[in-house]
Amino acid sequence: MEKGHDSSTSMAASELYTKFARVWIPDADEVWKSAELTKNYKHGDSTLHLTLEDGMDIEHKLDDKTKNLPHLRNPDILVGENDLTALSYLHEPAVLHNLKVRFTDSKLIYTYCGIVLVAINPYENLPIYGSDIINAYSGQNMGDMDPHIFAVAEEAYKQMARDERNQSIIVSGESGAGKTVSAKYAMRYFATVSGAATEANVEEKVLASNPIMEAIGNAKTTRNDNSSRFGKYIEIGFDKRYRIIGANMRTYLLEKSRVVFQADEERNYHIFYQLCASSHLPEFKNLKLGSADVFHCTNQGRNPVIDGVDDAKEMCTTQHAFSLLGINELNQKGLFQVLAAILHLGNVEIKDRDSDSSIIPPNNRHLTVFCELMGVTYQDMSHWLCHKKLKTAQETYIKPIPRLQASNARDALAKHIYAKVFNWIVDHVNKSLRATVKQHSFIGVLDIYGFETFEINSFEQFCINYANEKLQQQFNMHVFKLEQEEYLKEQIPWTLIDFYDNQPCINLIEAKMGVLDLLDEECKMPKGSDDSWAQKLYNTHLKTCSLFEKPRMSNKAFIIQHFADKVQYQCDGFLEKNKDTVNEEQINVLKASKLKLDLLVELFQDEAKVTSPTGTAPGGRTRLSVKPKEVRSGASSKEHKKTVGCQFRNSLAMLMETLNATTPHYVRCIKPNDLKFPFTFDPKRAVQQLRACGVLETIRISAAGFPSRWTYQEFFSRYRVLMKQKDVLSDRRLTCRNVLEKLVQDQDKYQFGKTKIFFRAGQVAYLEKLRADKLRKACVRIQKTIRCWLVRKKYLRKKHAAITIQRYTRGHQARCLVKYMRQTLAAITIQKFQRMCVQRKVYLQKQAAALVMQTILRAYMARQKYQGLLRNHKAVFIQKHVRGWLARQRYKRSLRAIVYLQCCIRRMKAKKELKKLKIEARSVEHFKKLNVGMENKIMQLQRKLDEQAKDNRVTSERLNCLETSHAVESEKLKVEVSKLKGIEEEAKNNANRVTSLLEQLERLRKELTTTQKEKKTIEDWATKYRDEMEKMVAELKQQNGLLKTEKDDLNRMIKEQSQQMTEKMTRALAEETQQLESDLNEERSRYQNLLTEHLRLEERYDDLKEEITLSVSVPKPGHRRTDSTHSSNGSECTYNSEFAESEESSRHGEDVTRGMDTSLTLKLQKRVTELEQEKSSLRNELENKEEQFQRARVRDDEEHKKSRGAELEYESLKRQELDSENKKLKHDLTAMRQSLLGNAGAGAGAPGSPPYKVLMDQLNSSCEELEVRKEEVLILRSQLVSQKEAMQHKETMTEPVHYAEDVHKMKDSGAITQAYLGLKETNRSPRFLRKPLEANELLNRLRLLEGQMQQQRRSYDNEVEVLRGELQSVKEENNRQQQLLAQNLQLPPEARIEASLQHEITRLTNENLEMLRTEDPTAYRSAKVNILRRMVDLMEQLEKQDKTIRKLKKQLKVFSKKIGEMGAGHVETISPGQMVEETVRPVNIPRREKDFQGMLEYKKEDELKLVKNLILELKPRGVAVNLIPGLPAYILFMCLRHADYVNDDQKVRTLLTSTINSIKKILKKRGDDFETVSFWLSNTCRFLHCLKQYSGDESFMKHNTPKQNDHCLSNFDLAEYRQVLSDLAIQIYQQLIKCMENILQPMIVSGMLEHETIQGVSGVKPTGLRKRTSSIADEGTYTLESILRQLSAFHSTMCQHGTDPELIKQVVKQQFYIIGAVTLNNLLLRKDMCSWSKGMQIRYNVSQLEEWLRDKSLMLCGAKETLEPLIQAAQLLQVKKKTDEDAEAICSMCNSLSTSQIVKVLNLYTPVNEFEERVSVTFIRTIQTRLRDRCETPQLLMDTKIIYPVTFPFNPSSLALETIQIPGSLNLAFLTRV
Repeated sequence: MEKGHDSSTSMAASELYTKFARVWIPDADEVWKSAELTKNYKHGDSTLHLTLEDGMDIEHKLDDKTKNLPHLRNPDILVGENDLTALSYLHEPAVLHNLKVRFTDSKLIYTYCGIVLVAINPYENLPIYGSDIINAYSGQNMGDMDPHIFAVAEEAYKQMARDERNQSIIVSGESGAGKTVSAKYAMRYFATVSGAATEANVEEKVLASNPIMEAIGNAKTTRNDNSSRFGKYIEIGFDKRYRIIGANMRTYLLEKSRVVFQADEERNYHIFYQLCASSHLPEFKNLKLGSADVFHCTNQGRNPVIDGVDDAKEMCTTQHAFSLLGINELNQKGLFQVLAAILHLGNVEIKDRDSDSSIIPPNNRHLTVFCELMGVTYQDMSHWLCHKKLKTAQETYIKPIPRLQASNARDALAKHIYAKVFNWIVDHVNKSLRATVKQHSFIGVLDIYGFETFEINSFEQFCINYANEKLQQQFNMHVFKLEQEEYLKEQIPWTLIDFYDNQPCINLIEAKMGVLDLLDEECKMPKGSDDSWAQKLYNTHLKTCSLFEKPRMSNKAFIIQHFADKVQYQCDGFLEKNKDTVNEEQINVLKASKLKLDLLVELFQDEAKVTSPTGTAPGGRTRLSVKPKEVRSGASSKEHKKTVGCQFRNSLAMLMETLNATTPHYVRCIKPNDLKFPFTFDPKRAVQQLRACGVLETIRISAAGFPSRWTYQEFFSRYRVLMKQKDVLSDRRLTCRNVLEKLVQDQDKYQFGKTKIFFRAGQVAYLEKLRADKLRKACVRIQKTIRCWLVRKKYLRKKHAAITIQRYTRGHQARCLVKYMRQTLAAITIQKFQRMCVQRKVYLQKQAAALVMQTILRAYMARQKYQGLLRNHKAVFIQKHVRGWLARQRYKRSLRAIVYLQCCIRRMKAKKELKKLKIEARSVEHFKKLNVGMENKIMQLQRKLDEQAKDNRVTSERLNCLETSHAVESEKLKVEVSKLKGIEEEAKNNANRVTSLLEQLERLRKELTTTQKEKKTIEDWATKYRDEMEKMVAELKQQNGLLKTEKDDLNRMIKEQSQQMTEKMTRALAEETQQLESDLNEERSRYQNLLTEHLRLEERYDDLKEEITLSVSVPKPGHRRTDSTHSSNGSECTYNSEFAESEESSRHGEDVTRGMDTSLTLKLQKRVTELEQEKSSLRNELENKEEQFQRARVRDDEEHKKSRGAELEYESLKRQELDSENKKLKHDLTAMRQSLLGNAGAGAGAPGSPPYKVLMDQLNSSCEELEVRKEEVLILRSQLVSQKEAMQHKETMTEPVHYAEDVHKMKDSGAITQAYLGLKETNRSPRFLRKPLEANELLNRLRLLEGQMQQQRRSYDNEVEVLRGELQSVKEENNRQQQLLAQNLQLPPEARIEASLQHEITRLTNENLEMLRTEDPTAYRSAKVNILRRMVDLMEQLEKQDKTIRKLKKQLKVFSKKIGEMGAGHVETISPGQMVEETVRPVNIPRREKDFQGMLEYKKEDELKLVKNLILELKPRGVAVNLIPGLPAYILFMCLRHADYVNDDQKVRTLLTSTINSIKKILKKRGDDFETVSFWLSNTCRFLHCLKQYSGDESFMKHNTPKQNDHCLSNFDLAEYRQVLSDLAIQIYQQLIKCMENILQPMIVSGMLEHETIQGVSGVKPTGLRKRTSSIADEGTYTLESILRQLSAFHSTMCQHGTDPELIKQVVKQQFYIIGAVTLNNLLLRKDMCSWSKGMQIRYNVSQLEEWLRDKSLMLCGAKETLEPLIQAAQLLQVKKKTDEDAEAICSMCNSLSTSQIVKVLNLYTPVNEFEERVSVTFIRTIQTRLRDRCETPQLLMDTKIIYPVTFPFNPSSLALETIQIPGSLNLAFLTRV
């Protein structure tokens, strides 16, 4: 194994262990963990500073003694490689990591490790083993495809055929690793690709042996549900042609102990559980079995059921396999009987009698059943199960044995019986698989256990590990040998590589005095024991052998150092297991069985005659059984007593001898985890198995030498970046040498071979580091330059833009400044004058205003002053008078008050006085007093009077003065008053005017207020009314909207129904058409496949006849492999053409043919009859398809009737439609009758036949009818749109007028209306500017609107009712049609056609009559009578035609029967010449008499010469190059015309037969020549077209000239021969496709994938050992130009030969499909091709192919579409693959790729450079989730064997026959032109 210091030998460690370098460090959980250096390593450092992937920083201490540095990690670009040897650093962590990445991330289970294929069990079914994968790997070089078990099998098969050396495939691994499955798939590959040499289905028998061996040799263990408990070596025999002829199986180490013991969670062998699961079946009732839980042999594991496995079904599979391998039911019954007896024997209970003896209770049920099944007596068997016989020299003793020994003896007997059954089955399987002819070579498949170590290891593990030691030694020697051969081949100095040699360990086991020798010696000792044997081992080997050790704590164990690990073996049980003894008396009891079964006799025959019986020890986990290769009958009794170890050693030696004589191929199976989880990788378990299976030893051997190897061209392409221009020379080898000497100073680290450069380990990683650094620097420089260029370009662009902006900005600013200055100056001037004007105007205004104000103010002031004076004067006057009046009033009031007071007081006093007087009156004193008072009063009154008189005089004087002054003043005042009175009068007048004005204003105000109130009232009422009107209008609009919605809904429903009907009809018609086309293509494909099968049988017959003719041994074939999918060349014919051979071969083989094997001839005749029947059934099916098409047309017509339900108002359209449909159907009826009459008894399903043409015409007419329907729908839509516009126009007329909407409800339309409208006109409201309408007119319009809406609604209701009734009638009509259709389907085909035609005629007649009835009843009655008469006439004609057809069919059957009797009864007596004449069935040829011209006449005896010169000896590359295209076809047809002219049917038949057979013969002879096949394909098609063009059929005469119409055949109808020629053309086409495929196949992968069309885009990655496999042949490198040149050559050849353009398109389409499919399949199976750069290469190559199509004008032929999957795969390689948006884009883009293909490409995507990124697992899961709902086939690869069905469209020729000249180079001078 490479160490750290070894990896750094090319340079100092300090150069590799630098910062950011990644290394591997040991880890307890993950075995190895990745880390990154955070600090440079310097020499002498004891620790490394590392950072783990989880971010943790650690210090890794180096070993103080070794100072070994940790392993370096490979660059990411190398991770996930197909071959582990391609890794630069070869060590254990690199291998483990690479396997883990491939297994868990890429889901790849296969990986190469040099010459070893490492297979990891995925615990999941993968779709990588189908026939498509087998075909993809077949014929491929091993290194060109991804690792696969099929690649190993193909390599073995190829080397066997090439080197003529036997091969072996050694499959090893521990239990559960998948060894059996790998071996099974390898055998399936051989059985598929090689085929069988005989008809005994040997390959099926080889595969059928697997379920049998699994049933009897496999069991469930804790590690595997289907673990093989034995080893087997199967030799698959091949003959000289390398086809399977037989097989032979050898078995090793059967685990017999499992029969009687199983650990927990384990099971016994599957066959026991299958028997128990099938115990309820009648054939197993006698076995008296039950559930597996009942029997001790099957219930110890306590888990009798395997999930997902049905044991009952598996039993059926096992029985079927037994039957297939020739084991009859009697032997099967006996076999199951013995196996059931073993189960019952295990349940026999043995009890203690005493301490030294045991007994079986009487009438033990299970022992009774055992004895019944085995045919032995109960007493004998129960006796010898508890006793044994001891023999001495003189006496024989019978000794009882204790219960434990008896139980062991019972178990030993059960194991012995099972071993016998196992060997018997293996013997019979070998007998069934034994070859019946001599075996030329074989391939052996070894399925054997791997190295085992458990907690307790015993004899079984010892033998297994011993076998693995031998196999590992052989493996090491083979690897060493291959390395040595490689070095010698490349002329590199050979240095001895030190590798582990395990010969000492083998000597320890098998040499003299070895472990096995001492074990056998101890077994011979009378008292030998395991302890004494252990002591002998210690004494012998403990001190002499370093590989042998003794445990410290045990004296009954020993340790052996194996190549994989140390193993400690327990000595207990070694002797007993090695002896493998069984009670002889028990065997004798079984031999005495009374059952008459050959099986029991064979099982327990005299064992002295058996050389090496199966033998194992009775205990332990694994028991051993040896099955020898051959059985020698004359063996001695001494050989019978050989121990198991001795037998195993001999068998192993024989196996190693066989393997050494073969070329080995190694498959190492790895178990990824112990829990059987799918795609779960356990590093600990994987490393343990890698160490044990020798994979790491292979790595170590490779790493010790020069593991990395490059060709000079690969090295130059990869590391061209490290070279300077001056280093590149024309000599690549010298260039590489010079560069390496500069890059790597130590020349010991590389060597130059003849074709390759050899590197030490680590050197490639160093070169990759240099390359990555150089590329990184280059990238940085490129980025720097580009970024600088981008930034400078951006800066210059910005600078130029800024300067431009500045220039324009500054100019704009300058212009703006000048403009501003001008505007400012102008503004100032304008402002000056304007301000002046304004100020002057303001001044003048102010002046005028001031004057006016002054005038007004002064007048106002004067008036105010005057008014003030006047008011003062008046006020004074008023005050005077008022004050006087007030004074008088006050005086008067005071006076009245005083008087009143005085009166009151006086009254009071008077009352008092009166009272006193009354009293005084009564007295004298009173009177006295009264008088006294009276006197005083009188005196006072006298005094007052005097005073008042005096005052009156004074007052009068004053009054006089005042009167005088007053008179003067009054005069003045009178003058003033007179003036004032005038003013007052004027003021009074003005006041009266003002008062009247005020009164008038007040009155107006009151009126205005009243009017406003009225207006407000009216407005409120109008608003309320408007609201009500708007509400009502809204309701009306809503109702109108509802009506419109309902109308629209109805219209939409009508449209939708019409559209649905149209779409449904279109879809149904399209589906029906597509279905018919697909069915037709399938029928064509099946028919053409039958032709291919017929051709294969025909060639088989020819080959057998040639072998019988030659009667000598066939020379050595040159070791050419035969592919399983190989199809023979030539063509087939539906007639018995295998009995028709050319005249030359018939002369030589006449006598030999008579002695032919009659059984083979009859078998071929039977096969031909079956093909004839199948062809007739195909024709019947085609006729049924035609009937189905007719029924489909009836359904379409019904759907048309339904769709017309919505068009009742368009009666004229219906009438036209019915008329056209009636004419069309009448025409179809006529065409169908003609086809039925013209093709009775003939094949009516081939292309070009009348029914086929009628079918296509009907399809075309259906398409035309669909177009008519579409036009009608458009018409309906346009009328509905116009109707809708009319309704909208009506609705707009019914909308209310805005300004009059609230007037119609007014009762008083007079003053209120006028006032309202006048008020609105006064207010000038914008809403009421229009001229109002009258209320009555508005009311009338509203009523009109309501009436129209109601009328429209009633019309719509009526229309809906009519439509509903029409729909109901259509439904009833549909039901009636379906019932009628169901009745027709029950009729026979002929009656069905007749009934459908009658029904169609009746329907059309009724419809037409119904139309006439509605229009003209008289015409209806007359038309009805005429139609009935016409129908009667048609029925009579149809009956006559049916009679004629039946008559012709009877004649045809009679002729066919005669031909069959002649072919069956006289096949041996008819000469070959006669057979040629009877190749084609005689045809009843109707005769016609017409004129003729343009013919070639020949004599009858010149026919062979004609065929020979024109067909057999005509060379397309020679004479035919200068001929008119299709000249041979024209010549043959002209000869045929002459035979038609002379009315010689025999001459016509022989000419056509000779032509067909000669074309077949030339194609068989030169079928690999493309030009020959193309030439005769063109001529055959031309001959076929001539037969059609000149047949006289009107359908083929449309393009003829009158002269060509005169050249039509006159006497014979050759329609059947046209079918024969069509079949021949199909066969030639298939041969052409296969010929092209054989030429293109080697070019496709090299040209489309491997060659770099764009140089330098894709880099070459380091390759592993598989690229140097010896199976790679030195072939020329093909490029895309090679493919294009070859395609151009094909195209030009076909054009030169005059091939039909349509046929050329079909050929090109098939070519491009092959190119796309092969390229995509290889892309899906090659991880190295899935990269971004390769996607670019593929897209460029595809674009070149498309350009080629454009140049050839073939873009419309469908070839480009066949490349769509490849284009999408290339796009998938190039698109981004990170985000969810990318996933969505991928899902929408890759619609032509399946989900498995998309996921496969994503898994295989591999970065070529470290700058690319891998696709994450999360992204792939996202893609899978998005594509989960896709409905598609799970097939991964495209089927490259698909051939599209070919058609031959009619292509008439414009060449006139009379103008054709026959060149003299054809040697046809005997032909005479007529």
